[in-house]
Amino acid sequence: MEAIIHLLEQIYASSLTQVQIDSIKSKISFAKSTLHQPRKLHWDEQDVVLITYADQFMVAEQPTLATLTSFFEQRLQSTFNVVHLLPFYPYSSDDGFSVIDYHQVNRIVGSWQDITRLHQSTRLMFDFVCNHISAHSKWLSNYLEQQTDFEHFFISVPPATDLGSVTRPRTSPLLTPFVMQDQETRFLWTTFSADQVDLNFADPHVMIAIIGVLLHYLTQGADYIRLDAVGYLCKEIGTRCIHLPKTHLVVKLLRAIVDDVAPGTVIITETNVPHKDNISYFGNGHDEAQMVYQFPLPPLVLHAIHNGNSRAIRQWAASLEHGQGEHSFLNFLASHDGIGMNPLRGILPEIEINSLVRDLESEGALVSYKQNTDGTTSPYEINVTFMDALNRRQDNDDTRLDRFLLAHAILLAFPGVPAVYVQSILGSRNDYEGVKAAGHNRAVNREKYPLKEIESALDERTSLRSRVFQQLSALIQRRRQLAAFHPDALMEVMEWDNALFVFRRHGTTQHILCLFNLTARTIDCVLPDGYYHDVIRYQDIVGNQTLSLTAYQFLWLEYEP
Repeated sequence: MEAIIHLLEQIYASSLTQVQIDSIKSKISFAKSTLHQPRKLHWDEQDVVLITYADQFMVAEQPTLATLTSFFEQRLQSTFNVVHLLPFYPYSSDDGFSVIDYHQVNRIVGSWQDITRLHQSTRLMFDFVCNHISAHSKWLSNYLEQQTDFEHFFISVPPATDLGSVTRPRTSPLLTPFVMQDQETRFLWTTFSADQVDLNFADPHVMIAIIGVLLHYLTQGADYIRLDAVGYLCKEIGTRCIHLPKTHLVVKLLRAIVDDVAPGTVIITETNVPHKDNISYFGNGHDEAQMVYQFPLPPLVLHAIHNGNSRAIRQWAASLEHGQGEHSFLNFLASHDGIGMNPLRGILPEIEINSLVRDLESEGALVSYKQNTDGTTSPYEINVTFMDALNRRQDNDDTRLDRFLLAHAILLAFPGVPAVYVQSILGSRNDYEGVKAAGHNRAVNREKYPLKEIESALDERTSLRSRVFQQLSALIQRRRQLAAFHPDALMEVMEWDNALFVFRRHGTTQHILCLFNLTARTIDCVLPDGYYHDVIRYQDIVGNQTLSLTAYQFLWLEYEP
């Protein structure tokens, strides 16, 4: 508790009263007294995350969480042991990321009892949309009504203020007008949209409320807490208003609370920014997030397969620092958002980034832009399913499947904890009708399904959906059995032919050589001397002789060093 109070004092200095401190201490003590089920204390090779919406599958007159739970237990439980539930609270826009009430479950989705029921079959990651709240929320209503304790809940800025230095992830206006009860018009900070109003973390009342939400999620069983858009949390006029020192102090505070109340709970930060800024949320290695997203991985895998060249991903992978068990990466290829381009900046030259964007756009991907401080715009993310990102329109399904499995074999072999988006395990294609209906690009990869429709497609054994589901599920299940793929196991990147991406994973009891042919042609290579066992096909291979990898083939080869 002493560390928590010290961090609160660092953030708020003398503006935090003793009454407020006592209130926070009381909330924390009460939460601890209600928690009796211990968390898993560390990650291992068995941990693979499914990213999904709580309303992903639908059955008439049934809460969608009940439908998801049934589908998970029947078809996914042997493949995944953590489910990241994207925001399942009442919301007004952005498919859940404009939360109306942090403490309630959307009635269409179900109830907290339905969350508990799913938790009986898997560990859970909750989304904490802590930077902003819906313009339709009670918190904003209380602010507009000028109620006590809500006077400074949001950030009011005169519209003539020079905000040119502020980092913008969107092209929408940064300030949105709202009319107060006394008819005064105030312009409030809205980083992402007019319906997503940024909270004012300079106000202790906001922090007390946010701590209450965090404690509620812990008592409801969250094993992972994902801090959405956390880099934008604190603002100071005249700065970039991203990654500020006080933002890092807030993350340290949330981590200290989690460690005190529910040891083993993992804090994961979502900061879709260049790599150096992203890993800054590890703090000193043990005082901020235990995990950060590996944002460069999706576009680098795309770049490597599109170009048939491992140079960029190989050089980047060789530069990664090892977490030594204190922290790790959440690796992914696809998510509910697009494929971010910002993480490539500093890794690839801008000309190569723009070339990748044009290549993807020509094959049907959609592009979202961000506003730069000089008034120009740059590609912020590519909106596309990963299946369609990897492939061209004229490709046949065999080629689509080969490239898709290759990309996921890289993901699953990489150091860290892998996460697979539900649209990927389902082999989904671009949903252009969804984009038309929703009016935004991200809907291209957010399709929801009647349960009967998706089950029928999965049961059609020759369909691309079914083949992806069966083969990717089998690959994940095999990966979970391999000690060399423990998230903390060392990776040794090898200098081979640029057509191949090659690295070793060194576990405490197992060593695996991973080879990935990034091209559409057969590549010959010579393995180092020794004896190898293909852990996917269960075949033995002798080294020091020519080995041919067919188009997009990959191998995981166990060996004795």
